[in-house]
Order: sequence, then C-alpha cells, then structure tokens
Amino acid sequence: MAPMAREAPLIFAPGSGRALGERVASEMGLELSELEERDFDDGEHKIRPLVTVRRREVFVLHSLAGDEGESVNDKLCRLLFFLGGLRDAGAHRVTAVVPYLCYSRKDRKTKTRDPITTRYVAQLLEGVGTDSVVTVDVHNLAAFQNAFRRPTEHVTARPLFVEALLDEIRDEEYDGLVVVSPDAGGVKRVEQLRQALAEALEREIPSAFLEKFRSEGVVSGKAVVGPVEGRTAVMFDDLISSGGTLRRAAEALRDRGARRVVAAATHGVFSPGAEENLGSESLERVLITDTVSPGWISEDLLERKFRVLEIAPVLARALRGIHAGDSIQEILGRS
Repeated sequence: MAPMAREAPLIFAPGSGRALGERVASEMGLELSELEERDFDDGEHKIRPLVTVRRREVFVLHSLAGDEGESVNDKLCRLLFFLGGLRDAGAHRVTAVVPYLCYSRKDRKTKTRDPITTRYVAQLLEGVGTDSVVTVDVHNLAAFQNAFRRPTEHVTARPLFVEALLDEIRDEEYDGLVVVSPDAGGVKRVEQLRQALAEALEREIPSAFLEKFRSEGVVSGKAVVGPVEGRTAVMFDDLISSGGTLRRAAEALRDRGARRVVAAATHGVFSPGAEENLGSESLERVLITDTVSPGWISEDLLERKFRVLEIAPVLARALRGIHAGDSIQEILGRS
C-alpha cells in the first residue's frame, strides 16, 4: 500500500496491543512509533514516546480487555497516563483507538445507586486531553455517543461478518436462514446484520430473539420468539465473555428444531468457563474478530471451531479517513 499523503500520523501501540497495532500500521503503509515501557517494583509504571510528537497527529491503539498478564484496570491506567504524556509533549491531536472499550456494558442504572461506568471512562479519557476516541462495535452506541463531550468514531465489523457468513453457510441453506439475537436488547444489532445479509443474498431472511433475564450474575430464560425450526440459525452479538448466554441460546434453538447454530460476535472477551460453554455441541461454529486476543480458549478449540476475522484493514481505513478529514461513516458505511 502506498504511504499516506501529507505528514503521516504517528501510531503507538503499548503492551499487548502491539501485535494488532503493527497490522494496522502496515495496512496504512506505516510502522509503529517506538516507545518505552517501564514497570517498577511497587507496581507503578510509565510509558513515554521515543520520538518527538510535537505538532504531530498521534493515534494510540490499545484494546482494553483484561487478560492473564494485565487487568483491565491496569490497561486503562497505562493508556490514560500515556495519552496525558503525549498531550504534555506537544502532540497536535491525540486519538485513542480502543477496539474494545472497557466498562461499556454498564451504561445505565439497573439497580438503585448503580454506577454508570461508561460515562466515567469517557470523563477519564477527556480529562487527560484526548481529542477523539475510536472504537469497534460498542455495546450500546447511543450510550457511548452520549457519554463523550469530544468527537467519537464508531467502527463496525459487520461487513466482515457478512462476508465470512456467506462463506460459512452452504448454498442450500440460503432459503432456510434466520438471524437470531441471544436477548431482546440486541435486536437492533441483529436487524442490521439481517438486512445486510438479505441484501447480499437478494432474498428475505427472518429474525428471532430469545428471552433473557439476569439478576445477581445469574442468567435465565429460554423462550424463543421467531421462526427457527428446520433453519440454520446465525446468532449475532457484540461480545462473548463466559459464553454462557450463547450456549443457553444455542441449546434453546436446537430444542426448537434449528438445523445448525452458528455464532458471531465482534469481541472475544473470554473468561474462565468459556472453553466449556463454547465447546458445546449445540454450537457448530463461532466467528470473532481479533480486537481482543482469545485468552482462556485452547488452541485445539480455536482451530476446530473458531474463525478469527482481521479487524486491522477496517481500522486502517478509519484512521486514514480521520487523518484526511473525511467522513468515516461514508468510508465504512453507516454504523
């Protein structure tokens, strides 16, 4: 790919974000800018750029999902300090590129005196001088946009899933598809995928959803609303954590006569228990992107059941557009 016009932006990717950062930079015809990361004996740390950032546009890519090496809080703290340091070093514009935005699931009060952590994370990012934030398939788009008082860009991986699903689904199943939300809250997200698939296949595709109740961390409910008997069910969600919701939904769909169940989710934010749940025979195939490294899943299960889609080309197009001052939604399609 040809190098970018004008003075190219600088791209940094601290810690575990380096591998994805390198792929994004390569798609843009650039290299990652060098930085220094130091950990101290008392648990404190610092990150500093090893190149001048004065009067430059800077992108910092870091996915904020905890893993076995760093907690989500540690990653968030490191990102905040680095963003603040770049601003103090004279960067012209600092954009946080956060493919997976932590704490975005807690976007409203569901119990008395609940925190609204989506808004608090926004305030932290703004407080260190971040000019704009880019994320991928956030849990609640309206809550994300309303939480920030700075520009935000929401990138969707939906086109990647449409292309991959057309490859995964057999021709004879086209007339027997149903797109399913594992809960009522994801109906809008599923409807957007259903429309995209229907347009690609030039035929009507029905949708369905399952009931879901959560209280004190316990999930219940298995009623299915929509036509699934004899069909290939494609479940779609923004993220997978323990995989319990998908397993419960897949079993319910099988009980209602679904022929096959394929699951797709942007973020594989896996936790202990995911291996057992996602290894269930009720789920035939699982599609995710590489916004998050798939921890807690064995190489054997990844190889046998998963398909990991590359988000780097999508992010690279978005960052090139931001740098050029173009409309991201016109470049990538509406979110």
